[in-house]
Amino acid sequence: MTFSIKPGILCLLFLNVLLLSCSDEPVRVSLRFDTVVENGTVIDGTGAAAYSADVFITDGKLVRIGQLEMLSEQADVAIGRRIDASGRLVAPGFIDVHSHGDPLQTPQFENFLAQGVTTITLGQDGASPDTEDLSDWMEQVSDQGIGVNLAMFVGHGTLRELSGIGRNPEPGPDAMQRMLELLDRNLKVAFGLSTGLEYTPGLYADSSELLALAETVGRNNRVIMSHMRNEDDDQIEASMAELIAQGEYAPVHIAHMKSVYGKGAARAEELLDLMAQARGRGFQVTADVYPYNASYTGIGILFPAWAKTREQFDQALDLRREELAEHLRNRVNLRNGPQATLLGTEPYTGKTLADLEAELNQSFEQILIDVIGPEGASGAYFVMDDALQSRLLSDPFVGVSSDGSPTGFHPRGHGTFAKIIEEYVVNRESLELTEAIRKMTSFAADVLGIADRGRLVPGMAADLVIFDPARVTATATYPQPHQLAAGFDLVMVNGEVAFADGAAAAELFGRVLRP
Repeated sequence: MTFSIKPGILCLLFLNVLLLSCSDEPVRVSLRFDTVVENGTVIDGTGAAAYSADVFITDGKLVRIGQLEMLSEQADVAIGRRIDASGRLVAPGFIDVHSHGDPLQTPQFENFLAQGVTTITLGQDGASPDTEDLSDWMEQVSDQGIGVNLAMFVGHGTLRELSGIGRNPEPGPDAMQRMLELLDRNLKVAFGLSTGLEYTPGLYADSSELLALAETVGRNNRVIMSHMRNEDDDQIEASMAELIAQGEYAPVHIAHMKSVYGKGAARAEELLDLMAQARGRGFQVTADVYPYNASYTGIGILFPAWAKTREQFDQALDLRREELAEHLRNRVNLRNGPQATLLGTEPYTGKTLADLEAELNQSFEQILIDVIGPEGASGAYFVMDDALQSRLLSDPFVGVSSDGSPTGFHPRGHGTFAKIIEEYVVNRESLELTEAIRKMTSFAADVLGIADRGRLVPGMAADLVIFDPARVTATATYPQPHQLAAGFDLVMVNGEVAFADGAAAAELFGRVLRP
C-alpha cells in the first residue's frame, strides 16, 4: 500500500524543542522545569571561561543550560521555582575528597553545606565503619537521611582488624586472603581503599601487603587514597615512593599532602616532580591539600611506633620511659616546639603544650606521658610552611580537601573551601577562579570516579552553589573553629535547596553514592 502526503496535512519536525510545520510556521509546545536558576554567570567546573546562562533543573538533574528568554520565544515554559542569581556565580557543588564525620550522629553536615560542599568522602585514613559488609552501614545512612552526598572508602586498618591481622607485621596467607576478599567485596560499593600508614594498625603493613591490596583495587577500577607512612620532610620522599609503587596497579592519591617542617616553594617543586615523573611512566598520581598551615590529628602522632596503643604505652613506661621522654622532647621541638601544638580535646581545649607547661609546672614531655597519653587528646600542629603548601596548591594535579569534620577543633572543617576562594583567588590572586573551581569540582570527581557530578552540563545531578566571590569569608579560626563560612548564598543538592540564608534546610537531600 502506498501513502502520500495530501495538502493541508502537516509533517512535523522536532528540533531543540521547536515544532515546525511543512510551511515553516512554528507550533508552540509546552515545557515544564522544576527549577530555573536565572541571570547568573556559569562556571562549569571544567576550567573553561565563565559565561552568562540560565540553568534548568528537573527531577534533580541539570536538563538544559541556556537562555530562558530565547527558549520562551519558542515554547510555553512553566517553571516550578525561579531562583535569581543576578550578579553572582553559579558553579557545581564542591566535592571534598578527604573529610570526616559520623552521618549517623550528625547527618546534616551543615559545616560543609555552608562552604558550598555537596559531596563528602568518609572512611578515610585507613578507618571505615567496623563492619564486614559496608553496604549494610550505607543503607542505614540512606534510611536515616544525610544532608550531603556521601562517597565511601574502605579502610585498610579496619580490614586488618576484621580479618584478624590487627598489628601483626607478618600476616599469614589465610589472613591475607581474608583481607583481600573483604576488600574486593566492599569495593563493589565504595570508591576506593584508604590507608593510614602513620596510624595503628596500618603502620605494620609492609610493601608486599600494600601491593597485594593495590592489585585488588586496580581490578575493581578504584583509587587508593593514602595518609602516607611519614610526612616529615626527611621521610616524605620515601613515603611517596611507597605509594607511587602501588600506582603500577591502581590510581594513587596523596591525602592532605604536606611536608612537615619542610620549607619553601623549591622544596614543593621537588615533591611535585616526583609525582610528574610517575605520571610520565603512565601512573595516575594526584594529591590534595587544605589551605591551613596546621595539621590536626590524635596526639599519638607524636609518640613512637612502639608506644602508640595503650598496651604498648604501658610497656614503654615500665621499660623505656627515658627513651620515650627523649623521643617526645625531640619530636615536639622538631615540630616547632610545644607552643605549636594546640589541643582540641576537653579538658585541654584551646591550650597549647606550652600553656600546659606553665599551668602544671611540668615539662611538655612529662605532660604527654603522665597526663595525656597517646590516646588522650587530639590537636592542631603548626608544622607547615606557607610558601611550600601554596606551591603545592597551584599544581594542576593537586586538588582541595578539608580533612575536617563537623566537630574537629580546627577551622579547616568549617572554612577550607571558603578560604580557597577568599585567600587564594581574591586576596592573593594566586589562583584563577575557574581553576580553583575546577580543583574543587571536576578534578575531585575524576579522582574519585564520580561520573554524574562535578560539572554543570546537561545530564549531571543538580548539585550547585550560587555565590559572589568577593563576599566569601572563612569565619572559622583556631580559637573558634566551629563558625560557618559566609558568602555562599544558596546551595542545591540533587535539585533541592539544601542551604540558604545562612542555614541548612531541615530536610536532608543528600544521597549515599555508589560507583
